[in-house]
Amino acid sequence: MSGGDFDFLDGRWTVRNRRLADFLDPDSGWEEFDGHTTGRLFWDGRAHADEIVFPSKGFSGLTLRLYEPETGEWTLNWSNSRTGRLEPPVRGRFGADGTGLFLGDDHYAGRPVRVRFRWTGIGPDTARWEQSFAPAGTEGADGTEEEWVVNWVMEFSRGEQP
Repeated sequence: MSGGDFDFLDGRWTVRNRRLADFLDPDSGWEEFDGHTTGRLFWDGRAHADEIVFPSKGFSGLTLRLYEPETGEWTLNWSNSRTGRLEPPVRGRFGADGTGLFLGDDHYAGRPVRVRFRWTGIGPDTARWEQSFAPAGTEGADGTEEEWVVNWVMEFSRGEQP
């Protein structure tokens, strides 16, 4: 895969969210809420930006995805309307099977964590995004160790927008 990997995300989507109350505690309980997003491609598919709105949560987020031809990787950069701060990016690529895997470093509740984003189930009218955290220093180089805690899942579908 290469530039254009995020072409599928262009346009309008409804988003069903499931999020853990505590991003590092798998037993903290899930909350579910809706959102909607609108994305746009730039630079012949080598850049994508979108805004996601969470009406019941009172905030929105912006994601900027940039393809780096020199490395063959994407950086995914996130900010939200509550902080206005650009969070540390995750970087990675899509594999031959169409799954996107992106890794980075951040902090959660004062602790350093590894962050993993995974894109799967990509089709014309569906996509799935999953975020996982692992306490820093606990995962393998390929990001597949059991210490990962899936803490936010978004199920994207084409359909009516509010």
